[in-house]
Amino acid sequence: MNTIIIVPCYNESNRLNSNEFDKFAKLNPDIKFLFVNDGSKDDTVNVLLKMVSANSSFFLLDLKNNVGKGEAVRQGVIHSLDSFDNVDIIAFFDADIATPFSDLKSMIIIIEKGEYYMVTGCRFKRMGGDIERRYSRFFLGRIFATFAANILKLPVYDTQCGAKLFKAEIAKVIFEKPFISKWLFDIELFARIIVNYGYVNAKSKILEFPLTEWKDVRGSKLRVKDILRQPYNLYKIHNFYKIKKLIK
Repeated sequence: MNTIIIVPCYNESNRLNSNEFDKFAKLNPDIKFLFVNDGSKDDTVNVLLKMVSANSSFFLLDLKNNVGKGEAVRQGVIHSLDSFDNVDIIAFFDADIATPFSDLKSMIIIIEKGEYYMVTGCRFKRMGGDIERRYSRFFLGRIFATFAANILKLPVYDTQCGAKLFKAEIAKVIFEKPFISKWLFDIELFARIIVNYGYVNAKSKILEFPLTEWKDVRGSKLRVKDILRQPYNLYKIHNFYKIKKLIK
């Protein structure tokens, strides 16, 4: 199947591991990468231009202004569906490769089987897994995830993992309109599947894939003031999508 992976990039020149991307792409010629430069102020666009010139599976969408991760991913999805032929799977994947390529490949194999609308990484710390998260992030993440699951009325453990894959026809629908939240667009993706395909389908056709490895890479763009805004953004999502009324 033809897979397009969107990689949003904002000031990633010091974190982009071009060799790892190149190695994976050469081993998987049916997978294309669309790097979306989200108005970076450092040398990211030049790094990406070099990567694109060296590998025919790499493509670049250069946004001149910073629009935020959610909108950068959304524009990448729309661009991919408009520009590439016969796209079967659309995904997005963080530029820092916190999720290993081995897990990404496993997730692709799962969604190729056609049973699920969406496969999303789950950073579940457990025996046999190598999940490294700073305690402060883990603690805040669990509190946040509890509120998010309550809003969605889904037993989701990790809404915010930066590796998510979709059937192309599903992506076309749920990425069509701009998100109402800059940082919590991941939650909106779950909500949009409920709104467009029903609660029962959302509950049975979204799979959380337990990652075998995940590294908490330094350099997050999320600032303290952004974190403080999130309760209000959760409230906005709750009011906008009205999930509770859709459950029958």
